[in-house]
Parts: sequence; C-alpha cells; structure tokens
Amino acid sequence: MHTRATAFVGFLLIGSLLGTAGTAHAKPWWMRGIDSNETDFLPPDVAFRVAARIDGNVLKVRWVIADGYYLYRQKIEVKAESPDLVVAAPALPPGVVKTDPYLGTQQVYMQQVEAVVPYSRIDAGAHPVQIKVTYQGCAEAGLCYPPITKVVFPTAGSSPLGVSVPPYPWETIAIIGGACAFLLAGLVLRRGRKLDTPA
Repeated sequence: MHTRATAFVGFLLIGSLLGTAGTAHAKPWWMRGIDSNETDFLPPDVAFRVAARIDGNVLKVRWVIADGYYLYRQKIEVKAESPDLVVAAPALPPGVVKTDPYLGTQQVYMQQVEAVVPYSRIDAGAHPVQIKVTYQGCAEAGLCYPPITKVVFPTAGSSPLGVSVPPYPWETIAIIGGACAFLLAGLVLRRGRKLDTPA
C-alpha cells in the first residue's frame, strides 16, 4: 500500500514538472510563429505605450515608442467606443520613409507621435469618453507585432504618458514670484516672533 502511494505521488510530481516545462516554453501571443527568443523583444504594451487626453474639442492620442521600435503611420486608427461619440479621422504628422520586409515602403514613427482627433458628443456628456485605437509596429531587430487594438479613456487637461509640457514664460515667473513671496513672509514672521520674545 505504501509503495503504491509513493509511486502515485512520484507520477504526479513528474507530470507537474512536465507541465511546467511545457508552459515555460510557451510563447506569448505576439511571438507565435516567430523563431526568435521572446526575451529579445519587449512586450507590445512596453514597446508602444498609448494614452489620450481631451483638449477642448479635440482628442490628442499619443504613442511613446521604445528605442529600436517603430509604428506604421497607415496602421493607426481611432474610432468612437462610447455611445453618441463621433470622431473624425486622426490628423497625423508626416512620418519617416522606411522600407521593411513586412509592408514594403511605409511612413513610420519612432520615439513618439501624437494624433489630433476632432470629436463631438450627442449625449451632452452623459457617458464617459472612450475611444478604440488600433496600431501596428515592429522592432528594428526583426519582429513585426500583429495589429493591436485597445480601448482608451482620455483624461482631461493632463499630458498623457508622463510627457510633461513646459510652462509658458509667465507661468514660470508667477511660480518663482509666489515662492519668493512665501519665503519672505516666513522670514518676516520669524523675525517678528524673535522681537516679541521677552528679554
């Protein structure tokens, strides 16, 4: 009886090890059918980071692209996802002309790109703004990712993906002036406390 139990436990252990080994060699979805090692390439969400913000009557959709990667201009699409939202075709800047083995001669973007998308709402703001973005990119080292589609919730008034917008000169002056006034008030208050202290 003890021997049978030991054999059964051993069988389970070998089976679990074989299952783990098979899982370890499974490739992520963007690497299926590719001979290269997946550790040589970034996950798509790291290679191509996307976010959007609302700026008046337009949406600004920005991609930050990792070094050694690029996006195809003609593969970028922006569509309405939330009810009663209407979006126009995205306005994109010219890209860099590149010939690659996947799609031939194309305009591509490196580092970052921002699309400007005019929009209108029929529901008077009853629903949150949601858009569906589709894009496709490649790695210079030889991997072309399948098209990626994501639902994005644009934020209001902040620059997406941590890309800061430099302040205008008068904003800088106001910030410096406010800091100086705060320091001066602190010095005056401290001096007044010293004068009020009894001898």
